[in-house]
Amino acid sequence: MTKSSLRILVLVTDAFGGHGGIAQYNRDFITSLTQSDRVSDVIVLPRATPTLVTSLPAGVQYLPAVNGRIAYSLAAIRAAKAYRPIDVVFCGHPFMAPLAVVIAKPLRASLWVQVHGIDAWEELSFFYRKSIEMADLVTSVSRYTRQRLLGWVGIEPTRVKILPNTVDSRFQPGPKPNHLLERYAVRGGKVLLTVSRLARVEQYKGNDQVIRALPLVLLEHPQTIYVIVGDGDDRPRLEALAAEVGVMENVRFAGHVTHEELPDHFRVADAFVMPSTAEGFGIVFLEAMASGVHVIGGNRDGSLDPLADGVLGRVVDPYNREELTSVICTALRDAPAKVDRADRFNFQAFADHLHELVGSSFISASNRAPRMEAVQKTVYDQNTWNR
Repeated sequence: MTKSSLRILVLVTDAFGGHGGIAQYNRDFITSLTQSDRVSDVIVLPRATPTLVTSLPAGVQYLPAVNGRIAYSLAAIRAAKAYRPIDVVFCGHPFMAPLAVVIAKPLRASLWVQVHGIDAWEELSFFYRKSIEMADLVTSVSRYTRQRLLGWVGIEPTRVKILPNTVDSRFQPGPKPNHLLERYAVRGGKVLLTVSRLARVEQYKGNDQVIRALPLVLLEHPQTIYVIVGDGDDRPRLEALAAEVGVMENVRFAGHVTHEELPDHFRVADAFVMPSTAEGFGIVFLEAMASGVHVIGGNRDGSLDPLADGVLGRVVDPYNREELTSVICTALRDAPAKVDRADRFNFQAFADHLHELVGSSFISASNRAPRMEAVQKTVYDQNTWNR
């Protein structure tokens, strides 16, 4: 195949200019596509672009964001016509799958659907299920999400591959920043950290479980401060809970932290803890690992993938307060963590996995028709966790 083999239309919620793990994933995905020898053009249509986009990878045509379901659908159809021939339609969210089918099938383009977390865990309507089943390739960020998807979608398991998140090179070990030690009044003590949205619909992150465990943690580490980075409509409830259990003086609600300041917040921590129960993957675990911080996550969701089932970090039952307390106390006693744990999730590893998928028999440019054969080589299987 030559460099001009594939032109890919990418339909996503947000990417460049967006915030959060899915936006970061989409940026890494799009950037990796442009580095593939089989890809010539990547046309991206986002639903939202919260902040100004100042630079893009070469080969990316980033169309203006279009909000609203009908307006976005019409814009996607117009883009598909304007940029013909389209060889692959990438759908970054299951809710966009019916639209992606409408665009891909008349063009005889391959259909690629991405799933992340709770968006794919519960059965959707017949229309969405059938649309996903028509995909030539589905990629999932974790084994857990893949398992949940296969529980309700009648698709050949060989067409559902794992393509995990990657971690930004900005996250590196370093000394505790003095300005944050002063800002949060944590000099001389231990620092627990959680980075998450504080949304009522995302109470599964487990901030409340950490707050409830904090009185027991303080018995062994009395100078511990729990720093919560993030904001949202669940913050008042968490503040009230901290006051109720008597640990308000040991909890710091940092609010929203800028992109530039986030790496320093990981460096100020001794342990990162997020005992979630509904995480699709959890890129924050990778960011903490890359920063040389001990990592604690739950054992009931996609958190097991970045933590490699407990090989790269500690896993706990989020609902077992005694276990959570014990693991936190152990992490605070231990020496600094190894700094190479996140290597398998670096950008180059992500790009290599993606390029193998682009070159697989699922994505065909020869006749612009869906291909149903299975890839003989496993791109990312469970054996990876044992390396």
